[in-house]
Amino acid sequence: MKKIALFLACLVAMPGAAMAQAAFPGAVGPAAETVGGRGGQIIRVTNLNPGGPGSFKAAVEAKGPRIVVFEVAGVIDMKREPIEIREPFLTIAGQTAPSPGITLIKTGIDVRTHDVIVRHIRVRTGADNQPKRSGWEADAFSTVAARNVIIDHNTFSWAIDENMSASGPRFTGNTVAEWRNGTSRNITFSNNLAAEGLADSSHPKGEHSKGSLVHDNTTGIVFYRNVWAHNVERHPLVKGGAQVLMVNNLIYNPKHRAVHYNLMALEWGDHPYVTGQITAIGNVMRGGNDTDKDLPFLMIGGDGDLDYYGRDNRAVDLHGNKLPMFGRYGETKAKIVEKQAPLMSTAGMTVLPSGQVETSVLATAGARPWDRDEDDIRVLYFVAEGRGFVINDEKDVSAYPSYGAVFAPFNEAEWNLDTMEPKSSRYPGQKGPVQEHLSPRDADMRQGAK
Repeated sequence: MKKIALFLACLVAMPGAAMAQAAFPGAVGPAAETVGGRGGQIIRVTNLNPGGPGSFKAAVEAKGPRIVVFEVAGVIDMKREPIEIREPFLTIAGQTAPSPGITLIKTGIDVRTHDVIVRHIRVRTGADNQPKRSGWEADAFSTVAARNVIIDHNTFSWAIDENMSASGPRFTGNTVAEWRNGTSRNITFSNNLAAEGLADSSHPKGEHSKGSLVHDNTTGIVFYRNVWAHNVERHPLVKGGAQVLMVNNLIYNPKHRAVHYNLMALEWGDHPYVTGQITAIGNVMRGGNDTDKDLPFLMIGGDGDLDYYGRDNRAVDLHGNKLPMFGRYGETKAKIVEKQAPLMSTAGMTVLPSGQVETSVLATAGARPWDRDEDDIRVLYFVAEGRGFVINDEKDVSAYPSYGAVFAPFNEAEWNLDTMEPKSSRYPGQKGPVQEHLSPRDADMRQGAK
């Protein structure tokens, strides 16, 4: 049976396969039909250990098509050990966990394979008391020469390097097609919260509060309805020759750069330059307490040109005053070439007018929006209120969560195993409207007369 499941999963993954279907309702981009672990074995995570039988690490490292579900909720302390996903055909269904869901701390996730779906997981990397510039430099999440990957409704925060990125080798082979085939491609980041990258922390290069890096020659990279908040730069940084689509994202309190493009001559050497592409539709950049005066929405540096299509993007400072669309850093020959039509397809996307984006994504971005933890609520409320700052250490604003384990069985009959959506349309731990965490006094003040 396992061989049959693997054959069917591989068949569905083939381009143009008749059996292809959306990974889940709302999946978008070139990776929308990624199969993940569909048809594979159900692997239950039953404890919060960093490794061993029943652990999350053991589940993602298992071979063959698999759907990882959770019969436990709580905090998994990885003790500064990364989680590397090297086996393809995987679905991580964080939505199956009982309340309050799964939070990984002191780690990051690297996807080094293909056909992977990650949903409703929190990753809070953090400095973990490591000395400044001491070498602990984990991303919260990154793909590494991966393909056909969907990262949807997750929270990535307190990264030492990027919060969420698409990366890989710059040059593999001798042609542009081979370069693109050898690095990350067809990656969708949708409905995620990428916040509070640590600035002056343990990264050996010094300041490194970064939102997202899209590495050279990556293609089919989609950012759809994400929130970036309180990162110094890279919202995202698109490197030489990469091809990116940005639709209905919110960038709040970027410090020195919001979106930027840079093909660096120092990195490309004698390789012929490849023109990059960015399509940006209905995005919002809103300055905050750290944002440079007159910061543009898009900046260009380096030597390579950028083909750019933009429509209905907004950029304002913390008082709502309009900011410029374009700027540059470095007196180099790179130029932005404006195009008259999108350079990537928006098929399947609900494209909102930019004036509706902030209200919409603050309600939906991040892990388990029906069951948020205190730090997600804090960050999103601060965005809504125009508050918050770039931080150097998780202790500047909070601490690693420490809530205890909660257990509940996973019942396959209650879920659509093709999409990992609940048949009842109600998720574990689903509550009423999201509420800001109140101090005991504030809660008492809102009770009214007794």
